Amino acid sequence: MSTALVEKTAQMVQEKFKNESTGHDWEHIRRVWIMAQRICRKEKADFETVELAALLHDISDWKENYGNSTTGADEARRWLVQNNANPILVEHVSQIVSKISFKGSQKPEDMPTLEGKITQDADRLESLGAIGIIRAISFGASKNRILYDPAIPPKSHLTNEGYVQRTINPKDDTTINHFYEKLLLVKDRLHTHTAKKIAQHRHEYIEQFLEEFLSEWEGKK
Repeated sequence: MSTALVEKTAQMVQEKFKNESTGHDWEHIRRVWIMAQRICRKEKADFETVELAALLHDISDWKENYGNSTTGADEARRWLVQNNANPILVEHVSQIVSKISFKGSQKPEDMPTLEGKITQDADRLESLGAIGIIRAISFGASKNRILYDPAIPPKSHLTNEGYVQRTINPKDDTTINHFYEKLLLVKDRLHTHTAKKIAQHRHEYIEQFLEEFLSEWEGKK
């Protein structure tokens, strides 16, 4: 059963993100919250930490803050302190929020705790499957990113800085490239056995979508 702080945090986040339309809305956060609980039950981690981190993971996303990766952790910390959370819990959740985002295939994984790994896996699973496809297209449209251009190849091994710049500045990039630069890489960057099992079907769905999309683009189907 969720704690009073978790329930209060859920209410705050739902209100804050009720008009969000880039794929990082309340429904995304709610799904991450639910998935994080599902994984946590299997992996035996601290439930309150995982729930709070899942609810606060997008509280101030770097993709909407010109690449600044500290604003989310700072805002999460302020909220928890204001609500008299245990200082150890405050620092743990803030650390997870600061490290959760994917920022290119060359950025090493540095999530140190099981609770962080569970939260990160729950968020990354949102990049896969039918929902992952819709969210990628929705986010690309919000940035006025073109859907596809065969003359603009993907860069699947971007550095941290390169990935951040391509995300916040979509010039000379396409939404379909994002599938190769992130979505198809997610399956092999998950931490927990539970998440890896869930990811397999969703990853295959992405592959099938791309095959169909490219065939239709070329007029082969």
